Amino acid sequence: MKVLIINGPNLNLLGAREPEIYGNVSMEDYLEKLKSEFSSHEILYYQSNIEGELINRLQEDDFDAVIINPGAFTHYSYAIADCLKNIQKQKIEVHISNIYKREEFRQKSVTATCTDAVLSGFGMEGYRLAILSLK
Repeated sequence: MKVLIINGPNLNLLGAREPEIYGNVSMEDYLEKLKSEFSSHEILYYQSNIEGELINRLQEDDFDAVIINPGAFTHYSYAIADCLKNIQKQKIEVHISNIYKREEFRQKSVTATCTDAVLSGFGMEGYRLAILSLK
């Protein structure tokens, strides 16, 4: 199975950004762990701080399932939501922090209704749990 993990804005700073919320492991280091554990899967990774680039990547259609952490776009990107709505493959939204324990504006996800499941608050482990849940 070819799994695309796609991260939105500021997630390129994982490992350095607000470690009390996001931990101190970089996404690159965590990806190596995932690739090792799930060697039967091909794990693709893409990150951008630009909304349109995320949409363009999602529309490439070269994957069997997508795990997306839209970052701040979670809360207001109807463009990403519309893109996800048109992908007829497994889609899981992941949030490293528990968005429901954070600021009020972070507690709403406009993209979640266009995915099959949401994992929130499991730290980086959320990506691993998402892969485990894929059929």
